[in-house]
Amino acid sequence: MSLRVAVQMDPIETINIAGDSSFALIEASQARGHTCFHYDVKTLAYDSGRLTAWAAPVTVRRVAGDHFSKDEYRKIDLVKDVDVVLMRQDPPFDLSYITATHLLERLEGQTLVVNNPASVRNAPEKVYVLDFAHFMPPTLIARRIEDVREFHARHPGDLVMKPLHGNGGKAVVRIPADGSNLGALIELFDNAWVEPHMFQPFLPEISEGDKRIVLVDGEIAGAINRRPGAGEFRSNLAAGGYAEPTTLNAREEEICVALGPALRERGLVFVGIDVIGGKWLTEINVTSPTGIMAIDRFNGTNTPARIWDAIETRLAAMK
Repeated sequence: MSLRVAVQMDPIETINIAGDSSFALIEASQARGHTCFHYDVKTLAYDSGRLTAWAAPVTVRRVAGDHFSKDEYRKIDLVKDVDVVLMRQDPPFDLSYITATHLLERLEGQTLVVNNPASVRNAPEKVYVLDFAHFMPPTLIARRIEDVREFHARHPGDLVMKPLHGNGGKAVVRIPADGSNLGALIELFDNAWVEPHMFQPFLPEISEGDKRIVLVDGEIAGAINRRPGAGEFRSNLAAGGYAEPTTLNAREEEICVALGPALRERGLVFVGIDVIGGKWLTEINVTSPTGIMAIDRFNGTNTPARIWDAIETRLAAMK
């Protein structure tokens, strides 16, 4: 089955090919004989029922500094010219991102979009996880400082404060047990974001790592343990953390089994969940998950191929 694939992603010129999951997915699609187009989400256009993008055929290769070739850009029809759209641009999960999901939702039943855009819109990482609150640490989503102080009183000790729609560990801060910087941080967050913020007790287990577990069509594909870098408590690879091989314990497998059916039903084919301390589910990443290249390096697996197997199975079911 030779497919035409449009990849909605950030500039391919600036990606790090050693760890970029979108690059790995394009590379795996080429190995199957698929044709790939690259386009920027800003070029999406809806015109009287037709959805188009300004796209260029792209070929990738694993050569640092010379990792891609592009042909001329042209307008492509995301129904007539494409079988699959990979929605892979990085957040922020803002109105621009949400609008793109509304537009791509127009393709339903004609072109397969991975992950399902309606489900991506309705399942932001730190909100969808609330559906599985029994696996989470105590969590507050609020904006009023009085609500935060009440939560802190019930959970004494250090707190972690996060932007509700942040990514990559950006702006995740630790509030000391005495709450001395709480007021200033809430003022800062309130000025930067209009939505409420997330608060959780600081989990000392983070020093032992934060597992990124990848699920493909609801099934476990592999995991890595991410440890904080020197002088950091954040374990995100984008924030200086580093990856190491790992296995899953019974609790982590239980979490995956609980999530699997819901992910499949929502059309969330490629998902990365984060689990701290072997038991605390903190995020369900559906917008632009990462980690598959590190998983494959440690485990000798081929997660991009597994993702394409799932995509091709879904395409066959559409026909």
